[in-house]
Amino acid sequence: MRIIGGELRRKKLFSPSEKSPTRPIPDLVKEALFNLLRGHVEGQTVFDGFAGSGSIGLEALSRGAERCVFIERDRDVFAVLNRNIEHLGVESRAEPVKSDALGPGALSRCPRPVHLIFFDPPYALVNDPRTWPRVARQFSRLIQNLDNEGYAMLRTPWPFRHVESTEERDGKLHSRFTTVDLSIEGALGPETHDYGTTAIHLYMKDPEYTHD
Repeated sequence: MRIIGGELRRKKLFSPSEKSPTRPIPDLVKEALFNLLRGHVEGQTVFDGFAGSGSIGLEALSRGAERCVFIERDRDVFAVLNRNIEHLGVESRAEPVKSDALGPGALSRCPRPVHLIFFDPPYALVNDPRTWPRVARQFSRLIQNLDNEGYAMLRTPWPFRHVESTEERDGKLHSRFTTVDLSIEGALGPETHDYGTTAIHLYMKDPEYTHD
């Protein structure tokens, strides 16, 4: 892993062990993401949920973001995140928080207002129809902290489907899938960009949304 743009371009990043639950964003997708966000990074405040080793948030700092809050709950991965922050010399602009990105602690540490939110949950959470609603609810809460020109990014597998039912026929398992509704309460979007087996979805805060 490495930084691909900005003042820290080509700096290598330390990676968690292969046994870690993290799923680093491919360079191709990361570059495409920041091309989409051109003009929305420099001087801005950033929130990186499910930060892992910090690849996305550190990329934002390299490209001129003023501050980034990183949320990561895994102890070993959090240690790698801190190592990368120190390695790049961005301690004064980075705020690593050891917390569950789906919990109230993470929500309370999200800057208000924030201009960019990166939300990159493990596929195990978004692929499971039992846990996806929790991901979507927390993402919705975070989006309410966006300023009126800010963006929130969600990454999912692509195509993004849930298994509806599975049955055995002719000695083989056959599954039926349903496409996941990617609309998020209180948000405008998504604008979806897919890259092979992964996709990034961009949202803005709905200024007319009022929570009941």
